[in-house]
Amino acid sequence: MSKILIRGAKVLGGEAQDVLIDGETIEAVGTGLSDEGAQVIEAQGQILLPGLVDLHTHLREPGREDSETVLTGTRAAASGGYTAVFAMANTFPVADTAGVVEQVYRLGKESGYCDVQPIGAVTVGLEGKKLAELGAMHESAAGVTVFSDDGKCVDDAVIMRRALEYVKAFGGVVAQHAQEPRLTEGAQMNEGIVSAELGLGGWPAVAEESIIARDVLLAEHVGSRVHICHLSTAGSVEIVRWAKSRGIDVTAEVTPHHLLLTDELVRSYNPVYKVNPPLRTERDVTALREALADGTIDIVATDHAPHPHEDKDCEWAAAAMGMVGLETALSVVQQTMVETGLLDWAGVADRMAYAPARIGRALGHGRPVSAGEPANLTLVDPAYRGEVDPAGFASRSRNTPYEGRELPGRVTHTFLRGRATLVDGKLA
Repeated sequence: MSKILIRGAKVLGGEAQDVLIDGETIEAVGTGLSDEGAQVIEAQGQILLPGLVDLHTHLREPGREDSETVLTGTRAAASGGYTAVFAMANTFPVADTAGVVEQVYRLGKESGYCDVQPIGAVTVGLEGKKLAELGAMHESAAGVTVFSDDGKCVDDAVIMRRALEYVKAFGGVVAQHAQEPRLTEGAQMNEGIVSAELGLGGWPAVAEESIIARDVLLAEHVGSRVHICHLSTAGSVEIVRWAKSRGIDVTAEVTPHHLLLTDELVRSYNPVYKVNPPLRTERDVTALREALADGTIDIVATDHAPHPHEDKDCEWAAAAMGMVGLETALSVVQQTMVETGLLDWAGVADRMAYAPARIGRALGHGRPVSAGEPANLTLVDPAYRGEVDPAGFASRSRNTPYEGRELPGRVTHTFLRGRATLVDGKLA
């Protein structure tokens, strides 16, 4: 059956409407639409959003399939309401050639749960010494538009300048992991009162802020686009706000965990809270929420970072950094931004679908919920409340900081070009 009628959903949180899908396209949006020949989904009280787009996902394949594969990662994405994800380059081998990005792109096509757009490495092997094959990756079947050494900072100013100059020629963007490496040697958590009391190596805010300040000035000088990954401090917010006021072409993202969690949780020494950049202070969390609300921070990106059990179930110092996030992101945003009154559902659609699709040039995604548009859609039950149980995750990994925590909202259906990938909360 190619026709699906979503009946009575609140489109972007507004008035209840019917949405008729025919094949891969939205045929009509209105009230009282005929259900003749259509499968009907009763969606009263639910919110209909454009399919979510994540600009920052680690799928680990090739090379670390013990953590995640493109298949399991895209199943997790569909479970979280995503129809497109951008896969980071820190795989083994590194996605620094046309061959590797095409492999990831092909695996995404084969999964069928979510569109996968590979992100190409900025430098060969993520080593920060020599530019990777940026042009070849862009010209490949994968059509790479976003380049990042995420996990590592492009700390050499000359290399960063050359990368910005190179991608400018075809409208690409460099996504920077802002971390001055010399300032974070031996760092274990945010530098502050808690790190001092626990005796753990501190990760100062200035390590992030100094790189952002440098890179927005380089982007202004070159006239190119720069994107700031997982911005985490109040000072970083002010730098990006200043840069935008000057007309610099900078965009920025915040993760769900940096919108909710603080460094106080590290007192438990539970490695599930160990992440890069680290959890910051309550003051930083407040600044990040306000910046996402006023548009200084453009998008929410998960930084979904799966790890096998043994890499997290160990002492703090030896534990890997990172946490999974695709399946809980929308719930955290509902709690921190919608239920606090900082964003409405239309704002959520902008920060989690329209804007990331625009930054990454994800064609067919982040489109309006209107007739003639691709049927990439997400249906959410905002009234749902439930404890997070990682045993039910589609991801291969379970390193979530929300285990046992009650979060609001539940994605009930996800549609990728009119085909249901998630039905009643279960993968199709």
